[in-house]
Amino acid sequence: MTNRIYAMVKKEFRQIMRDGRTLFLIFIFPVFLLMLFGFALSLDVKNIKIVIKNNDNSEETRNFIEMLQSSSYFNVVGYIHEEREINSFLDENKAQCVVVFPPNFTEDLRNGRPVKIQFLVDGVDGNTATIIMNYVNSATRFYTQQITQEYLARTGMKAFVPINPQPLIWYNPDLNTTKFLIPGLFSMILILTAVILTALSIVREKELGSMEQLKVSPLGSLELIIGKTIPYTVVALFVAVFTLFIANIVFGITVKGSYFLLFISTLIFLVASLSIGIFVSTISDSQQVAFQISSIATMLPTFMLSGFVFPIESMPWVIQILTNITPAKFYIIVLRSIIIKGVGLEAFWKEIGYLSIFAFVLLGIATLRIRKARV
Repeated sequence: MTNRIYAMVKKEFRQIMRDGRTLFLIFIFPVFLLMLFGFALSLDVKNIKIVIKNNDNSEETRNFIEMLQSSSYFNVVGYIHEEREINSFLDENKAQCVVVFPPNFTEDLRNGRPVKIQFLVDGVDGNTATIIMNYVNSATRFYTQQITQEYLARTGMKAFVPINPQPLIWYNPDLNTTKFLIPGLFSMILILTAVILTALSIVREKELGSMEQLKVSPLGSLELIIGKTIPYTVVALFVAVFTLFIANIVFGITVKGSYFLLFISTLIFLVASLSIGIFVSTISDSQQVAFQISSIATMLPTFMLSGFVFPIESMPWVIQILTNITPAKFYIIVLRSIIIKGVGLEAFWKEIGYLSIFAFVLLGIATLRIRKARV
């Protein structure tokens, strides 16, 4: 049995080295995905285009505008002098926010009366509009604190703050969304690589006619699966190390937790992913079909249903149940716990258990499918 598996593993490694498409998937594809999503996919909103309608034109309003310009979040792209210009800036997407100062801004401010600043925000993209509103509200509160401190300093009064919140952000103090997205991208690269390589490998045997020879050989169904999965497990682990190295060089991602736990969880995840590839190969008759099914069965669920980008807690309960169809959901939780938080097994042992059950069930189904096909 050992010799038969060894022969199959040796044959697969030779096939990998001779296949240019496989080498492309191993070396180029992960780097391409990492760079594309790492730089293009970001939840941060910066360089918000704003225009100013300053009806007061005082030193105070100019200080407020300078404060906005000094931030990397805002970019003042123009000034409005007529009311009718507001609609044109928003309608033609020349600005995302219009700041309108009332004519009596400074007078009311100096006399201690309430002052209102109007922010007109383009709400076509609801998520971006919400972020913009949070930014301008934070900027306004900061400006208000400055004015309050100057007033108290002039009058000799001491500030009284009944509650002074001091938030402390753990794990990702810079609130860098790239660090949040990289683990999800890491899982998507691995599942794509493992599923596609395995599916194409077995379907290639069908197209070349060598699968018929394997069926009549002494090689058992389980031996065939083991012989097919070991090479691609090694290849996928290499892809994992290579991707993690690139993420560290380009994005500064470091593993804060245990490398051993990261290796074990990755190995379990790869077994589940390779089982998906074997299952896809049993229902595909050509490499083109296998590639298409593999891409759809892995990329869409991983991107949409795994918590990679969209939080699962915000989805309807029916969709939350549907998210369990992809092992990437559990693997991403494990990755974020190990890479970002640096916590131990007590924080994600349930996810490891789910991944193990997922891998065991899928491997059993794939074995039965191969055995049925041979019969």
